Amino acid sequence: MYVCNCNGLRKRDVASAIEAGAVRPRDIFVRNQCTAQCAKCVCEMREMIQESRQAFALAAE
Repeated sequence: MYVCNCNGLRKRDVASAIEAGAVRPRDIFVRNQCTAQCAKCVCEMREMIQESRQAFALAAE
């Protein structure tokens, strides 16, 4: 499933960037060598980052 249609970023691309240390949507774009176009995907990227942080916090307990 695509998260960013403008740049062709799939959910797995975003997840990979987050696993590699991306903490903001900008980091995800940099990791995938692209830039935000229409920014409709930014909210979904932020949600994915937040979910990852929550999962990490639970695992650390």
